[in-house]
Amino acid sequence: MKFTGSDNYVATDDLRVAVNAAIKLERPLLVKGEPGTGKTVLAIEIAKSLGLPLIEWHVKSTTKAVQGLYEYDAVSRLRDSQLGDERVKDVKNYIKKGKLWEAFDHANQHGGRCVLLIDEIDKADIEFPNDLLQELDRMEFFVYETGETVKATQRPIVIITSNNEKELPDAFLRRCFFHYIKFPDDETMKEIIEVHFPGIKKRLVSTALSTFYDMRKVPGLKKKPSTSELLDWLKLLLSDDIDLEAIKENNPTKLIPPLHGALLKNEQDVQLFERLAFLSRRETRG
Repeated sequence: MKFTGSDNYVATDDLRVAVNAAIKLERPLLVKGEPGTGKTVLAIEIAKSLGLPLIEWHVKSTTKAVQGLYEYDAVSRLRDSQLGDERVKDVKNYIKKGKLWEAFDHANQHGGRCVLLIDEIDKADIEFPNDLLQELDRMEFFVYETGETVKATQRPIVIITSNNEKELPDAFLRRCFFHYIKFPDDETMKEIIEVHFPGIKKRLVSTALSTFYDMRKVPGLKKKPSTSELLDWLKLLLSDDIDLEAIKENNPTKLIPPLHGALLKNEQDVQLFERLAFLSRRETRG
């Protein structure tokens, strides 16, 4: 079982090595990188490439680790007992399986592996990763309400993403294979664009990329535009048939590029470019 990339996802050599190393070691792959660099999509493409089902667990600030195992609905059981419902006799009727349990079930019931995505783990409480240490390490957990131990016969391929919003515990990091997705260079970005816009004019790509990378270099930018935002911008440029000269003239260190709302995502950055544009016009008049 080896990941070689896919037609829809440009994976660099070092990323492919990291994915295959994690699969071979049977350890979770922890993927970090700027937002919009394809961390979440990576798990989707690994599943497609290997022909495995994908189970996605998208973490929020309120998510608890135990929710990935199971949730026991004691309130519903109490209500049903008051109504004389026969279902109360079996506590399993009130247990909802979590994403980790679903991944274990797939191996146990279908005799095969799956890909489990734990997306944006750094959004949750700092204790969240620690609370999953044993379950990810041993691939088993205990259900107190039923007295059973749930264990995976085959380990799922676990992909964990993080935007580096907070530091992850050392004990958790020791159990992972780590990879940082570097921001794509010019050549890699051209490959990514070609995947999404086959046959796109090279002059448009060259001009747009020059503007895009110059924007990322502007000092004081609060949020640098990402790969996904570049793709959105290109889609708009193509659909609106923007003149190449209009992009060239809008040097990002001087003027705001057309359709900049696809690239700039907060008012501070828009104001920064507006100030630069104002200063540029004043210098030109002088």
